[in-house]
Amino acid sequence: MNSTEINIIIADDHEIFRDGLSLVIKKEKDFNLLDQAVNGVDLINKISYHRPHVVITDIKMPTMDGIEATKIIVDKFPDVKVIALSMFDEDNLIADMFEAGAKGYLLKNAHKNEIIDAIKTVYDDGNYFCEAASMKLVKMIAKSKQDAKTPQIDFNEREKDIIKFICKQLTAQEISEQVYLSKRTVEGYRLRIMEKMNVKNTAGVVVYALRHQLITEEEILE
Repeated sequence: MNSTEINIIIADDHEIFRDGLSLVIKKEKDFNLLDQAVNGVDLINKISYHRPHVVITDIKMPTMDGIEATKIIVDKFPDVKVIALSMFDEDNLIADMFEAGAKGYLLKNAHKNEIIDAIKTVYDDGNYFCEAASMKLVKMIAKSKQDAKTPQIDFNEREKDIIKFICKQLTAQEISEQVYLSKRTVEGYRLRIMEKMNVKNTAGVVVYALRHQLITEEEILE
């Protein structure tokens, strides 16, 4: 990430949640909380005024929800990165958010470090997928149109093998036994693969791999 301060707006219709999220953002020296919004219409108006770098928005809000707001943001303010906030049981809505153009998502009970990571990742044009992502949700996101034009990155055959094992959720130790490399070497490969894909965790690797045909759903289930 470059040294520029990241300007942020948050949107949620619950004041207590906004206040808690505000505290996390305000404590991070590279972040600048510009404003808070209570629904999608309010969010669009405040984006128009402030022009933030990143928006963190709840999906379910009155007047205009996060999905409709995201469609407008992507159309009118393409440089603004959107992170969706959700509850555990909202897989379909999260997939709709990515279809609308969101770059990341967080569960509402996400740890502060995950919130910080997500903001920095989408600011740097990466995608951020919550650590708790279900495989069902990951597959749904992979099928969404968002980022379909992302250029294909070249991986060598060893990297492709390791990507497939990561997608099958094998540990570094388990992968090392499959490819006859040390655990440390596998961990190095894993780090380089995530850096190339500009993702932060296994969910991100799976989404990228499915979108770019590095693995099929059937192979994941084998």
